[in-house]
Amino acid sequence: MTPPKTAGTERLPRHVAIVMDGNGRWARKRLRPRSFGHHAGQKAVRGAIEFCLRRDIPALTLFAFSSENWQRPPDEVSALMELFLKALDREVDELHGYGVRIRFVGELSAFAPALAQRMQAAMDRTAANTRLHLNIAVNYGGRWDIAQAAARLARAVQAGEIAADAVDEHSLAPYLCLADEPAVDLFIRTGGEQRVSNFLLWQIAYAEIHFSPVLWPDFDAAAFDQALADYAGRERRFGKTSAQVAGGA
Repeated sequence: MTPPKTAGTERLPRHVAIVMDGNGRWARKRLRPRSFGHHAGQKAVRGAIEFCLRRDIPALTLFAFSSENWQRPPDEVSALMELFLKALDREVDELHGYGVRIRFVGELSAFAPALAQRMQAAMDRTAANTRLHLNIAVNYGGRWDIAQAAARLARAVQAGEIAADAVDEHSLAPYLCLADEPAVDLFIRTGGEQRVSNFLLWQIAYAEIHFSPVLWPDFDAAAFDQALADYAGRERRFGKTSAQVAGGA
């Protein structure tokens, strides 16, 4: 990794979320197995982290493994788990040195103990860092996130901590994953597909969405810059009119 540099003053998102799609197609184009694409995609992950450090983007959330990905061929799932283990062993110290806080979000109890322990150790080691909040969604689904938040809120109602008729979006929000992060400003999906694939369904309610045709292993600084330029050109109204936004009302 290269050290972070000072960012410019242009309008930037506070929180970027990325669906890293295209590893398998990238490998297939080269007549290589899907695992080859996943290894190449890991380099793109490092590049995206470096990019956010250089540009002073405070939060980055990556969709690494969805709850639906368990349906993939067992050998591919096994290869992905091994890749996670090796990446944690190799990258955590360097990320910690750059002030990156690592957090895994999702149903972590499904992972083998060795991997779960490494994930927890990485989170514990980097918990106090503030330079970049790196959230890695593993065994995560947006519907699961909303359901688990609703269940936790229901328990709070049952315990008398909140009245049932007081339940609204504001009372549910604290129970969702990433509740302490800024709302997602920019949602990027690579690989040319144009869907959100059950990722951060609540958190991207007002995000600007950028679909990139670039396969994830080829998603470099130039492609990220294109996404930021697209974002900077959007008018973010949040339900207001253009005139209200222009007038600050």
